[in-house]
Amino acid sequence: MSEKVLTPPAEQKFIKNKEFILYLVSVFFYTMMTGTVGSYRNKFLVDILKISENHISLFNILVAVIPFILNIFITMYIDGRRIGKSGKFRPLALLVAIPTGIFLVLSFWAPSVLVDGYGTSKLITTLLMIYLTTVAVAWAVCTNFGDSVNKVAIVMTPNQKERDTVMSFRGIVSAVGNSAPLVVEIVLALIIKSQMLLYIAIASLCGVCGIVTMLLGMKTVRERVTYSNEKRNPVEGFIDILRNKYVWPIIISEFLKSFRGIATYVGIFLADALLGPNKFLLFGLPTGIGTAVGMLVINFLLKKFNSKQLYIASGIYSLIANAAAFAVGYTYFKNPNSVMQIVFVVFLFLIGLQFGASNLLPTMFQADALESIELETGKRLDASLPFIIGIFTMISGTVASALAPQALLRESIIGYIQAPKGYDGYLPQSEHTKIMLLFFYTVVHGIMMFLAGVPFFFYKLTGKTKEDIHNQLLEQRENYKTSK
Repeated sequence: MSEKVLTPPAEQKFIKNKEFILYLVSVFFYTMMTGTVGSYRNKFLVDILKISENHISLFNILVAVIPFILNIFITMYIDGRRIGKSGKFRPLALLVAIPTGIFLVLSFWAPSVLVDGYGTSKLITTLLMIYLTTVAVAWAVCTNFGDSVNKVAIVMTPNQKERDTVMSFRGIVSAVGNSAPLVVEIVLALIIKSQMLLYIAIASLCGVCGIVTMLLGMKTVRERVTYSNEKRNPVEGFIDILRNKYVWPIIISEFLKSFRGIATYVGIFLADALLGPNKFLLFGLPTGIGTAVGMLVINFLLKKFNSKQLYIASGIYSLIANAAAFAVGYTYFKNPNSVMQIVFVVFLFLIGLQFGASNLLPTMFQADALESIELETGKRLDASLPFIIGIFTMISGTVASALAPQALLRESIIGYIQAPKGYDGYLPQSEHTKIMLLFFYTVVHGIMMFLAGVPFFFYKLTGKTKEDIHNQLLEQRENYKTSK
């Protein structure tokens, strides 16, 4: 029977160079759009709209919980929809490209009547919160569908090595794309002095580039993995995921990792305190470059070590690198000088190396777990698996996003000082505030990344087990294909 199975040779290539390049371009600019919100929305709320910590906490909770509830139905739709000639994910990415760009811009714009009146009227405050939450939820829905751009990588080829290569390069360009808005900011800041107009300009440029490249890239790529198209009960799929023994280390690890949201939240505020306003590029770019280099290093090390070993080691490295970065930053704040400032920027690069592992390897773990579930059940659950993991990351991420503004603005913790209404500039922060921002950004992050590696001591889907599952699945898919 095995002689009849048309298993693709290990060296056979399916993806054309043009397709590969345009796919990576679309990933880069899509991630640039999501990176814009990730980098600047918190600062927009704090320093531009000057919203209180309680309102920001409420906003963060709402934009975590509401999209999560909506994502239940989105997940059911994606995994339950029929696969047409265009594939499963490409049509969805094409559909949401334009709305994603529009809601990106709206994320950094608010009607002047609501902004000018903020804090003077409960009605105005309520209307502003409704507007901000509505836009944020719409943005989240778009990116829930838009994440199909990333999911395409898993189904572009049945060749496991080629798939891992695509996913690796996808991770690298995503890391660079996530930092791209920082470059856009530093250029536009030379022309635009108003902070609100600056954010709108950044979002507009990133949005237009994202729309065009998503449409072009998703028109070009092809989905080549053939699997069962039978419509199934999505709840059963959720149960199948939770029963899979390889999924739980991933779930627990991602749950713990999401608590680092407290650390990433304060990053842009620390950049202002350390380097001055509108210089987040000098802060975020070394980390982004470190992330890209880290992914290249991980790709090289995967030839000698398995993904489990590398992920555990990266957690230990993260704790050490972040602790050292805190020591350097603390010394700088106590005795400011340009040398220590440069040394701290170097440590941002070293911190970024760990992001290479934390961004790349979990996507490979999930892709391997998807194959294990498909082999056991015959179900392809590309959207359901991230959703189940998302249940747990939503919990930890929501806690982190609710606590972060409280920690930032409360005098007893970080004590960040907001500029008064009508003041479009940056206020100097106290030494205590700077050191606490540094502590949360480095030490807290390092601890969470170390803990995220602990569950992988119990992860077994590596080496020969991984290869055997993949080969059996290829045979199962071919049998399904020939039986139709």
